[in-house]
Amino acid sequence: MSFPRKLYECMMAASIHYARWDYEVSMNILRSKKRMLVLIALAALVPIFSLYIADAADLLGGKKAYAPSFYTPIVFLVSIAVGFCAGLITGCIGAGGGFIITPALMAAGVKGILAVGTDLFHIFAKAIMGSVLHKKMGNVNMRIAAFFLVGSILGATLGGFIQMTIYEKDPILSDAVTSIIYATILGFLSWYGVSDFLKKRKSGVPPAGHGHGGHDAPKVPSSTELPGIAGKLQSISLPPMVKFDEDMVPGGRQISAFILAAGGFVVGIASAMMGVGGGFITFPMFVYVFGISTFTTVGTDIFQIVFTAGYGAIAQYAVYGFVFYTLAMGMLLGSLIGIQIGALTTKVVSGMTIRMFFVVTILAGFINRFSTLPKQFADMGYLNWPMGLCQIIETVGNYLFWITVVVFVAWVMWSFIKNIKTFREG
Repeated sequence: MSFPRKLYECMMAASIHYARWDYEVSMNILRSKKRMLVLIALAALVPIFSLYIADAADLLGGKKAYAPSFYTPIVFLVSIAVGFCAGLITGCIGAGGGFIITPALMAAGVKGILAVGTDLFHIFAKAIMGSVLHKKMGNVNMRIAAFFLVGSILGATLGGFIQMTIYEKDPILSDAVTSIIYATILGFLSWYGVSDFLKKRKSGVPPAGHGHGGHDAPKVPSSTELPGIAGKLQSISLPPMVKFDEDMVPGGRQISAFILAAGGFVVGIASAMMGVGGGFITFPMFVYVFGISTFTTVGTDIFQIVFTAGYGAIAQYAVYGFVFYTLAMGMLLGSLIGIQIGALTTKVVSGMTIRMFFVVTILAGFINRFSTLPKQFADMGYLNWPMGLCQIIETVGNYLFWITVVVFVAWVMWSFIKNIKTFREG
């Protein structure tokens, strides 16, 4: 199997795992009346508070900050819609919808650095309110988590510094860098996603599963199997050594703390640069690179998401005014509703249809971010294309993205509404 194919399968496994985490956190919030009341109260207080600090620009970072010191109902409604769409993707497709939040915010006109900071804060708020840690503490290896978090915090610091440095140099360049990162990742996923979909459709073989966690996830190594790279890393004797999986393998396994910290460093950079919690990368890294069992990985990954996302959101973005709290609360509210409807819809639609929408959604996100690059490069003087042409390309990409999202939402809602009777009987 080629390296790109292996990378694609690892990324898909990570996306599916992240969707499961997102679904579990959302369900924990929805099942608790107290948490829901707190969330609604926060969502109501944030816009009211914003009105009172309309003249306090310095509190939000002064002229250098993108964070708005004002509030409008339209902004809040847009944030709920973005969260709702992300929730539908997560619940219905079974792959993390978070990858679409930052591109969607940027497509709605939010600047890149604010979209990243807000998305990161939204993940942190969801993780804290979900209180998943209390359910998963038995799966958390605190030794792995401690050394991994040392690296992730250092990485998040560097990632935030890079974002801030680029923004200080040129805000347009900052947007372009964010667009390039997402265009590259979404382009890679969409390329292999399209080929997989066409292959499955041609062969007539339906997906192994669908819905919540329903893509053809790559085979996860069991507690007794060890991928080649994991075996090599675990054979490196560089104290201090961290033991793990003692209950899974006789005598347990061990790996150097420096290797764990290096992995955390990579995750921290990605988290701060992209506005993700880090779980998207941590899962395949733990399982396929470090050789840690999935049992230990799940709990430890959830644990690190809270701290990595929290540190990145607060220390690297919020203190500089690059978190739009109204957007974050709106996205959280929207995602709670969307993920519930999406998860129910998977019970009444075919796996192949869901796979098709997964591919189309990712492709639309790629086209949207890629279409903004000509105008951004032209604005910076790196591309000598007519500005009118660049604007047309960006507009077309934006329309394609939102049309795709609206069609997807309409399809899911129609499938949900016409099957309400079935859901009630079930």
